Amino acid sequence: MAQALVQPGELQDDSSSLGSDSELSGPGPYRQADRYGFIGGSSAEPGSGHPPADLIRQREMKWVEMTSHWEKTMSRRYKKVKMQCRKGIPSALRARCWPLLCGAHVCQQNSSDTYRELAEAPGDPQWMETIGRDLHRQFPLHEMFVSPQGHGQQGLLQVLKAYTLYRPEQGYCQAQGPVAAVLLMYLPPEEAFWCLVQICEVYLPGYYGPHMEAVQLDAEVFTALLRRLLPRVHKHLQQVGVGPLLYLPEWFLCLFARSLPFPTVLRVWDAFLSEGVKVLFRVGLTLVRLALGTTEQRQACPGLLETLGALRAIPPTQLQEEVFMPQVHSVALSEQDLKREIKTQLAQLPASASGPPPRPQARLPGAQAIFEAQQLAGTRGATRPEVPRIVVQPPEEPRPPRRKPQTRGKTFHGLLTRSRAPPIESPARSHRGSTSSLDTRF
Repeated sequence: MAQALVQPGELQDDSSSLGSDSELSGPGPYRQADRYGFIGGSSAEPGSGHPPADLIRQREMKWVEMTSHWEKTMSRRYKKVKMQCRKGIPSALRARCWPLLCGAHVCQQNSSDTYRELAEAPGDPQWMETIGRDLHRQFPLHEMFVSPQGHGQQGLLQVLKAYTLYRPEQGYCQAQGPVAAVLLMYLPPEEAFWCLVQICEVYLPGYYGPHMEAVQLDAEVFTALLRRLLPRVHKHLQQVGVGPLLYLPEWFLCLFARSLPFPTVLRVWDAFLSEGVKVLFRVGLTLVRLALGTTEQRQACPGLLETLGALRAIPPTQLQEEVFMPQVHSVALSEQDLKREIKTQLAQLPASASGPPPRPQARLPGAQAIFEAQQLAGTRGATRPEVPRIVVQPPEEPRPPRRKPQTRGKTFHGLLTRSRAPPIESPARSHRGSTSSLDTRF
């Protein structure tokens, strides 16, 4: 691999966070927050591009119904969950739906005291210093993260510190900052922590560790997909020397939180938590096509800098959620296509590559696979119910046939004496063989 991987500490500053702290002293109208909490954000204007209120309420009721019986829904109606995620989860229900989709609610139930213990424990001074330097970069114009002493930055510090203690061998990656910040906009710190754990260890294992080996593998996979789906764009990128590691890590590591308008980021996350990493590939391929898909666009980018600038300067009108997301879902990339390409690229990796080998088999393809894995783990770990013992008695030894009692020559008297009435006196019989006699002989 000719180009060096962009290290976590070298990611660009958060230019998509709508400015810096110094801009907060602007005039009064600028300080108005939009519906997502960004001060002066473009979404402060009501009405433009928003779904009708009746449609939003209808979707909310569908999600309430599905989440009320989540296990049944995931077992029998996952296709409906996927389609509703593609349409976008209502903002009022993302706090309920995201932990369910990624399985964070199960992790939290199984380790109810873990986060509290991690939050109370002192952090590693090395990571605490690095995290402290990055706090102000995460959405500085969002009302949660404006003040260094506010609950947003303090919650972000606790969540990131907890992860460094939870996985000390991985530590802290700068790209985890914007991911955790978006989670905190919708979730309490404990739930945001477990969602971050699931993203780092189930959706994108090998992304945020010290070697980021999975990012390098996915960069090669992305190049192969470009060659197959957008051959002219791929040829242009090769000619100007723009490899995927110059733009892809920031897209994938931050889950596009720094690269797209915030409403579109939320829609990407809804689909990503439902369908897995293939959504990131689809979004990346869509962005490359929008930036360099036409001959005129490629001719306007004769060099490396111009091409990178085009990838980062797609017109905002093309990135609006209702325009952008249908294009993402129409990309011809299935889960089987992605697995096949990963397998091909794994076979071509040099044996002398530094760092641990990628383990794409540890990555689960979305909410359904996570649900099934957690169900299987719960079945294995649960105490087995007591099964009633069935005791089989040996067959009894056959008894000899009951023989008729030998009564020949014996006389039975007492048949009439069982009655309480006095015995009946009968006259003496002169003939012993009379039929009226009470003596019974056999």
